[in-house]
Amino acid sequence: MTQSPEETTTRAPDAAEAAHPPAGHPAGTFGARRWFAVVIVGLVGQIAWTLENMYLNVFVYDTITDDPTALAAMVAASAVAATIATLLIGAVSDRLGKRRIFIVVGYLLWGLSTTAFGFVSVEGVGQLVPVIDAVVATVLVVILLDCVMTVIGSSANDAAFNAWVTDVTTVSNRAKIESVLAALPLLSMLIVFGALDGFTRAGQWREFFAIIGFATMLVGVLAWFLIRDVPNPARQSDRVFRSIAHGLRPSVVRSNPALYLALSTWAVFGISTQIFLPYLIIYIQRTLKIEEYALVLAVVLLGAAVASVLGGRVIDRIGTVRSILPIAAIYVLGLALMAIARDTVFVIVAGLFMMSGFMLMTAAIGASVRNFSPRDRVGSVQGLRMIFAILLPMLIGPFIGAAVIRGAGETYEELGVAKQVPTAGIFVAAAVVTLFVLIPALALLRRERER
Repeated sequence: MTQSPEETTTRAPDAAEAAHPPAGHPAGTFGARRWFAVVIVGLVGQIAWTLENMYLNVFVYDTITDDPTALAAMVAASAVAATIATLLIGAVSDRLGKRRIFIVVGYLLWGLSTTAFGFVSVEGVGQLVPVIDAVVATVLVVILLDCVMTVIGSSANDAAFNAWVTDVTTVSNRAKIESVLAALPLLSMLIVFGALDGFTRAGQWREFFAIIGFATMLVGVLAWFLIRDVPNPARQSDRVFRSIAHGLRPSVVRSNPALYLALSTWAVFGISTQIFLPYLIIYIQRTLKIEEYALVLAVVLLGAAVASVLGGRVIDRIGTVRSILPIAAIYVLGLALMAIARDTVFVIVAGLFMMSGFMLMTAAIGASVRNFSPRDRVGSVQGLRMIFAILLPMLIGPFIGAAVIRGAGETYEELGVAKQVPTAGIFVAAAVVTLFVLIPALALLRRERER
């Protein structure tokens, strides 16, 4: 049974080694090279994900079709592809005991597939496939290419890179490192917004994709020199598909309660975030009519990133499990403030509480999952993380938010057409869902007190 090092002093040897590697073990130190690898490989990976999650929809909308069904199909296909790829490559890397090769080759191919989007156009696809409607054919090409890119990116980043981070960290530093990883998506959005958004506004999509693609390939080359697999890793002897199915068995869930309680906490929290995040910019811009929304986002994202990095050290000191409920309280406070905020300054204050809580929760839960991961199935746990933290929240949260918005029925008029806008109810709904975090979080605390 995988137990938390925070829970008991009578652990099985493997669990103890996973939590506290012996003196001289490579995971026992975290020097400058590993820090640089975490930051550069993680940041550029998040820049690539920012492109996939935020700008690919804009690319399709601006250059191919405004049909929302096409966008929804692309998002759904991408989420499924990411989950399957992470499950598969996580299990394969566990069996081989290697992460670096998947990171290096994955980032190189990830960059190539990203660059390829710049060569997709309705005219070009129409000439290649004249027998069907050019727009339909182009949408299918983009969805297929998106799935290919997502499979490669998830294999390299979600599966291999995240597993490597678990390999080379310990209980004493995981929250600190996890808090830095949690801040990277915010920093990546600021970088893309600030440095590259102008290319998209000017219609220079080929240059936009090429810059991010080249940066991703460059980091793939750097990763060969920066990243080292841990020597004598704990390998998984199961066959790949047996290893994939292993984490979904009820008997495994029963024998690893702390891991699955942490994953369940992540699922509930993830659902709450997906209730408002897809509509956040629209809410600030259209509902609150704050024109300087870019400034609001910049201040909030930078502040939350700083809070996340500084808070990671505190989480390491007091314990990841003990941190979850206090951080959840900060997050809920931020949601409540966002529900009543109306002017720019108030929205910035509320946003700082909300997004700081968001980042710190991600750090605390993510570090807990790493602490509870069996040493020989670290890669496979990344697949479970994708199911609980990405797939389920993305399939449930946005539809709750959409139901709240439709129920409120608030609109604004643009060129004589009434368009529906998000309401403050999305933050209230997110806060209500967050309360269900109490169930798995309290169970984790109870296990810790029974050590």
